[in-house]
Amino acid sequence: MKEQKAIYRITDLDEADRPRERLAKHGPQALSNAELLAILLRVGVQGENAVQVGQRLLQEMGGLAGLHRASFDDVCRQHGVGPAKAAQIKAAIELGRRLAVEAPEERPAIHSPADAAALIQFEMSALEQEELRVILLDTRNRVQHIETVYRGSLNASQVRVGEIFRAAVRRNVAALIVAHNHPSGDPTPSPDDAAITRAFVQAGKLLDIEVLDHLVIGRGRFVSLKERGLGF
Repeated sequence: MKEQKAIYRITDLDEADRPRERLAKHGPQALSNAELLAILLRVGVQGENAVQVGQRLLQEMGGLAGLHRASFDDVCRQHGVGPAKAAQIKAAIELGRRLAVEAPEERPAIHSPADAAALIQFEMSALEQEELRVILLDTRNRVQHIETVYRGSLNASQVRVGEIFRAAVRRNVAALIVAHNHPSGDPTPSPDDAAITRAFVQAGKLLDIEVLDHLVIGRGRFVSLKERGLGF
C-alpha cells in the first residue's frame, strides 16, 4: 500500500483550499482566523499543515486576543512558530492596532459607546496594568486625538482631574470620553470609577468641555457608566 504524502506546506494543499489563493479570489474577509495566520506562517510542521498550526495557536493561546496579549517569547515557544514567524504575527497584529487609531479625519464620528470602545478595546483589553485614556472630540464628535493620561492602579484620590482636561484645553476640543481598563477582564465599574466620573463631569461643566461618557474596558466586553447612570 502506497504511503500517503505528508501535507504540511500550503502548496501541498489542493489549490482551492490554499489560503493565499482564496484571499486573492474572495478577499481577506472570506478567510478564517486560522487561514489568515497560515498565510503568515507559510509552512506547518510534521503532521500539521499551516492552517492546522494556525488553529492550534488560536486554541492554545485564547484566540486573536490571546495572541495579542501574549509576549513575543510566549509566541516563539509555540510548536512550529519560532522567532521569525512570531515576529510576523506580532507585526501583523500591531499593524491592525495602528490602523484602528490612525488618521482621525478618516474615522467616523462617535455616535454611541460602542463606537468609542471600538477604537480602543482591542489594545486596552490586552494591557496588564490599568491605563486611563481620553478620546478628544470636535463639535461633530469626530475623534481628534487619543491620549494616555495615567498608568498604574487608579483610584479617586490618585487621579488629578486637571490632568484629564489638559490635552482637551490645549487642543480646544468640544467634548471628551474617558476610558480605562480592568486588567482582571471584568469591566464591572467600582465605586471609585463612579466617584471619578462625577468629578470629571463637574469639571467639564466648568470648562465647557462635555464629558460624554466613561468606559470601562474588560476582556471582550466594556461598560458605559453613562448608560448605567453612574456619575452622570
